[in-house]
Amino acid sequence: MDEQIRIILIIIVSVSIFGLLLFVFVKNYIKRKIDYYLSEKNKKDKLE
Repeated sequence: MDEQIRIILIIIVSVSIFGLLLFVFVKNYIKRKIDYYLSEKNKKDKLE
């Protein structure tokens, strides 16, 4: 029984860490895209 609980806890922690890394990656990716589009829009506004 103890072995099963240990395995389940290891799986939960691994999934949590992976989920956190994925969340941070996606958040940074979206932020870079937004920053890029805003800078492009600012460049376009300055040209007009």
